[in-house]
Amino acid sequence: MQTSLTPNLKPFHTFAISQTCSNVVEIHSIEQLIEIYQSLLEAKQAVLFLGKGSNVLFTDHFDGTVLLNRLMGIEVVEGEEHWQLHINGGEDWPTIVEWSIKQGYAGLENLALIPGCSGSAPIQNIGAYGVEFQDVCEYVDILCLDSWKVKRLSKLECKFGYRDSIFKHELYQKAIVVAVGLKLAKYWKPNIAYGPLKSLDESDVPVTAKEIFNRVCSIRMSKLPDPNRQGNAGSFFKNPMVERNKFEDLQAQYPDIVGYSSGDKVKLAAGWLIDQCGLKGHQVGGAMVHPQQALVIVNQGEATSKDVIELAAYVKQKVWEKYQVELEHEVRFIGSDGETNLTQILESRK
Repeated sequence: MQTSLTPNLKPFHTFAISQTCSNVVEIHSIEQLIEIYQSLLEAKQAVLFLGKGSNVLFTDHFDGTVLLNRLMGIEVVEGEEHWQLHINGGEDWPTIVEWSIKQGYAGLENLALIPGCSGSAPIQNIGAYGVEFQDVCEYVDILCLDSWKVKRLSKLECKFGYRDSIFKHELYQKAIVVAVGLKLAKYWKPNIAYGPLKSLDESDVPVTAKEIFNRVCSIRMSKLPDPNRQGNAGSFFKNPMVERNKFEDLQAQYPDIVGYSSGDKVKLAAGWLIDQCGLKGHQVGGAMVHPQQALVIVNQGEATSKDVIELAAYVKQKVWEKYQVELEHEVRFIGSDGETNLTQILESRK
């Protein structure tokens, strides 16, 4: 059954910025998803399938229907060496991680408190503290929008990369993630090689998944604003990848620059770059670079999408002027008829 809700999108994305759309519908089953999606396509209406809205900025009135992912359910299979978890796409990711730790299924603890639903996790290949979604993924189930059949992709077929996957490229707007399969080793080893987790290794007592979970939660809560109290979409910009010689040139000028080797390139800390430009606390209208975490843009309460766009453009410009490093936003921009980006918006205003 179709459930129509208020066309105001403010409650459905964590930036909590007032924006409108033609209609909002909750989706509780794949059958319902197929029926409604097909009817909207036949009516030639724009469609957006939305999870928790934790990585979205609505830049304009969306002239179409927003389908809210409410595909719920978890199944667990125990093998000799692994726990295999089948999780439907609408499940809340932070809740899944906390639940898995309580159940004794270690392996997700480094990914604690990353906002969003399970169905969004493979699209972004979410990651934190030395672990990415691809490290625990066994498969991803998708609904193909050409055949209306559910297909299972292996981890390899998902073509995971840094905050990247096949769902942003070949399968963009051609498939919907309806479930994920996770494979967690029973003979678990802690991953504490990343930054603030290293101190856990100082104890003589073996580190537990619960301890890592608690530490990650503590760090994230101290560094990142709670979207329930202050609207935001988490890390606004990706950490840029640069050639190694570019990093060496920057390092010669700025010895304290933060970078991590990633194959033959170096991943720069976008937050550090923004901070060094003196942009913490910089504000445009109701949008502000968070005073403690430069990677986050927050809604001070009355921000508009225009405020966020102008602030993001200013941050990008200042980082380029100082370092000649191009920042790319991690947050998805949704315009009047679908996804757009900061470059396209700025070009359209010229």
